[in-house]
Amino acid sequence: MNPLAIVPVPAAAPAAQVGNPWINIGIFGLFVVVTLVVVLRASRNNKTAADYLAGGRAFTGGQNGTAIAGDYLSAASFLGIVGAIAIYGYDGFLYSIGFLVAWLVALLLVAELLRNTGKFTMADVLSFRLKQKPVRIAASITTLAVCLFYLLAQMAGAGGLVSLLLGISDKAGQSVVIIVVGALMIFYVLMGGMKGTTWVQIIKACLLIAGAFVMTVWALAMHGFDFNALLGAAVEKAGTEKILDPGQQYGKSITTKIDFLSLGLALVLGTAGLPHVLMRFYTVPTAKEARKSVVWAIWLIGAFYLFTLVLGYAAGALIGVDAIKAAPGGQNSAAPLLAYHLGGSVLLGIIAAVAFATILAVVAGLAITAAASFSHDIYGSVIKKGKATSEQEVKVARRTVIVIGLVAIVGGIGAQGQNVAFLVALAFAVAASANLPTILYSLFWKRFTTRGALWSMYGGLGSALILIIFSPVMSGAATSMIQGVNFAWFPLANPGIVSIPLAFFLGWLGSITDKNTEDPVKAAEMEVRSLTGIGAEAPVDH
Repeated sequence: MNPLAIVPVPAAAPAAQVGNPWINIGIFGLFVVVTLVVVLRASRNNKTAADYLAGGRAFTGGQNGTAIAGDYLSAASFLGIVGAIAIYGYDGFLYSIGFLVAWLVALLLVAELLRNTGKFTMADVLSFRLKQKPVRIAASITTLAVCLFYLLAQMAGAGGLVSLLLGISDKAGQSVVIIVVGALMIFYVLMGGMKGTTWVQIIKACLLIAGAFVMTVWALAMHGFDFNALLGAAVEKAGTEKILDPGQQYGKSITTKIDFLSLGLALVLGTAGLPHVLMRFYTVPTAKEARKSVVWAIWLIGAFYLFTLVLGYAAGALIGVDAIKAAPGGQNSAAPLLAYHLGGSVLLGIIAAVAFATILAVVAGLAITAAASFSHDIYGSVIKKGKATSEQEVKVARRTVIVIGLVAIVGGIGAQGQNVAFLVALAFAVAASANLPTILYSLFWKRFTTRGALWSMYGGLGSALILIIFSPVMSGAATSMIQGVNFAWFPLANPGIVSIPLAFFLGWLGSITDKNTEDPVKAAEMEVRSLTGIGAEAPVDH
């Protein structure tokens, strides 16, 4: 069996508009206006690179934790996971479990140490005791790669959502929607920087969690607040009890079982390597607030993922698998369809606006991260050798945002039809392969060298990308991004089980074969700073 059968794309269905499009677009327009006002107000204080790229280090742990939840609870979490649970039951919930457990890795191994050692970006940590130029270039490349993969998922989610709301089933119409979302994202980041982006994420997180809570209570109330009754209704609608058992998505062959292990490895280890999540630790004033941020995020994200379990089975029980697959947007339409079933056009409009807010907030966070990486690491540290002014870095960051936005629009148009949770899982695999081994080695292994860092980052990134390109994700299956050709020789849909261990191995091998050991004084300084925070509160601007 082809492993990419785990992410079916529905057969073409006639355009079937759900709800009142004017209500849907009106509510979304209201949200856009409100958030634009917030972004413009926040942008008034963007005077330095620290303001634009790190929000002036002015956010509390609670605020930043809520923003992290807003950054993390993407279209994959809301649209993709609810759809996966509705169709595959138990196996779909594995995405929620993986995404949540990953935060323990981030909290215990990365958050506080990263905040103590860095300034704006992940590369600040990786290059602290290694050679600046090659490590910063490599870290910037891996950051841009992960951000672009993640952006594909958000753009695909935007196209699928609007296709449902407006009854647009052709790709041309969805492409226009993706262009509009991309343009809005570019404007948000150009004007607001990290401050504006953070406030949009805080607003969006509150709306998303509140909306999911209301739908969860409503769906449970329809079944007497008895979750067992809800599960029974889902089984009855599906005509099989298998949706309650493991294996619907990943248990049908040895290949799919291995694919599940690969997915789990990517999800659990990927969060601690996601540059747009790591960058949020620099927006708080102290390491204590960074740690508090993660605790807040775990509670908010954990509650939300419990809601997705109810919403997924509720969609299966009230809407049905066939109706979800046949709707424009396919799996990604399960949550909006459930909202329409529960509360009609008004609730659908609210939930659709929240989903749009989710997409806009996440793509804005990704764009500011990619822009910060290029402007601070490549331009400021490599090209200008640390002599760039704040104004120059901000100017380059804004230009980078435009380029990133245009690339994301083109990629999102190409990724239409894919389940967004699945696409995000690929981004997690790339992050866990390209970034996490080097981060952990840099923080915890004194013998780690520049060669080890480069081998790990380039080897992890290269192997993950090569395996994705030559997997059924790209060709050879009915659900592939490129139809009509078959150059897939790697059988798994997620490369994590190969690329992550390979990256750890390459980091170790490169270091032990490198005769050029790093400065022990610098290594000792990094260890003291990462564990105690001494020196972490130094001035943040040039």
